[in-house]
Amino acid sequence: MSDADMSREPGFVDSKLIPVMREAVITVQMILFKVLKASVHDRYVDQVEPYHTHLAGAVINNLFGTQPLDAAVAVFAASNRHLVEQELRELSSCCGYLLPVLTDALRMKTICDNQEGIHSIPSLLMAKALGLLLEERPLPLPSTFMIGVRHLAAEHGLVEPLLAAPPSAGSPA
Repeated sequence: MSDADMSREPGFVDSKLIPVMREAVITVQMILFKVLKASVHDRYVDQVEPYHTHLAGAVINNLFGTQPLDAAVAVFAASNRHLVEQELRELSSCCGYLLPVLTDALRMKTICDNQEGIHSIPSLLMAKALGLLLEERPLPLPSTFMIGVRHLAAEHGLVEPLLAAPPSAGSPA
């Protein structure tokens, strides 16, 4: 079943899973924000904050088809449309190692959106056009996606790493 088929399949995802999957998608956005902001900061050294924050936020909002929570980011994005588009086109070069998790997050977001009656296929199409969507990548199970995101977030210092539970006293080691 293709991503498009799954995103159209009603009841494909358990409704209790949607908020947890959305949290994982937001975590991917936070990871991308951290990486992109550092890249923007290094490339636009003549600019001062909040320039780097606004540019990184505008790029991520555009990629994921979300509205900025901060009105200043919306104003920045509207005033710097050409720059935001340029950064989107260059995203794979500065954040290429994140493409697998970005692919998964965009797909999961589209599936969650569809379950809630929101049409967000354009985000996938834009990512594909920008070379950010790894089409051959298999869609992971939701649990695999969420665990992978958790590990990546721990690597980026956004969450504490998951520790394996110690073996119980009666179980073999």
